[in-house]
Amino acid sequence: MTVRDRVPWTVRAPVRRTRNAVVGAGLTARQWRRWRAIAATSPRLGEAAVSYGVEAMPGNGEIVFGGAVKFQLLARELPNAPRDFNVLYLGSSSMPLDARMLVRLARLRGAAFVWNQNGVAYRGWYGDGWELVNAPRAHLLHQADHVVFQSAFCKLASDRFYGPPDRTWEVLHNPVDTTAFVPEHTRPDRPLTLLLGGNQYQRYRIERALETLSIVRGEIGDARLIVSGALAFAADGKGETTRMIRRLGLDDAVDLTGAYTQEEAPSLMRRADLLLHTKYNDPCPTIVLEAMATGLPVVYSASGGTPELVGDEAGIGIEAPLDWERDHPPGAALLAEAVISLAADLDARRAVARERARHFDAGAWIERHRAIFEKLTA
Repeated sequence: MTVRDRVPWTVRAPVRRTRNAVVGAGLTARQWRRWRAIAATSPRLGEAAVSYGVEAMPGNGEIVFGGAVKFQLLARELPNAPRDFNVLYLGSSSMPLDARMLVRLARLRGAAFVWNQNGVAYRGWYGDGWELVNAPRAHLLHQADHVVFQSAFCKLASDRFYGPPDRTWEVLHNPVDTTAFVPEHTRPDRPLTLLLGGNQYQRYRIERALETLSIVRGEIGDARLIVSGALAFAADGKGETTRMIRRLGLDDAVDLTGAYTQEEAPSLMRRADLLLHTKYNDPCPTIVLEAMATGLPVVYSASGGTPELVGDEAGIGIEAPLDWERDHPPGAALLAEAVISLAADLDARRAVARERARHFDAGAWIERHRAIFEKLTA
């Protein structure tokens, strides 16, 4: 249970509405100058000029989350144009607080609006208040001239909770830069090392990973685990994680790296041999693509959009039902069995994972976006 879940929704709801009102008022005051500058600037003619809803894209050396990662990648070829844009491209997992105003300004100037749809909020994952998260995103999806769904699962979830889009759409899986995420030529001489990637904002994800390592070490005695990202599942996430590690007798077998930048991500991946992805119903996890591109096969919950990425040979999935009312974390015993199976054929699986990642290379993804934007601005 997170800190948020300990407070009843009847208390949290009015607090949240008040907070949103205060934040919104402050945002309006700060952003008014930006909105006025956009309204006073003519959109660029000819080539597509794309705004990602921010004044400046974060650099590769900055810590970014969610949709900002792929927008950061796209902006290398299609740079952010915060003023003279003729395409506004926003994402559900990186939606700016002033998204509605930006869409309104785009409409006033005749710019196209494209929406990138990740997952949705639902009771099993988010808990009470999931409707408040979905409402503004559903509104924007129905405003879009074109919707890019990150996976077939994202389309399924969006249709159920938002309704089908009003205009054109397509499924375009997240990308990976296969020139940056590359494997070692030969596997280093080290103990079997698992990676729990991303940020740890759900307790069960790290609990299952630690329990899995404990079982694996019964067969592979020197196996290790790297836990990346912020331990955000509790107010004292690091303290609680440390207590879990001690309880399982894993003190010398777990490395907590903390948050990392995209610049640091490839070297982090190369420290591991296998990705342990315990998240249930993950819509389209880029961490899985980055791991496969670096030669890491994947043990994962066969739910959400992850099976679409891994395919049949690049890892082993643990079956799970589709449920919107509660999450179904994979069992540690099944995860451990899959890890041991992959470890027995690691060299061959490394090559398969790398080849699978090529299907999601960023080059094709960027060119498809260029074609979408050019068609909309023609």
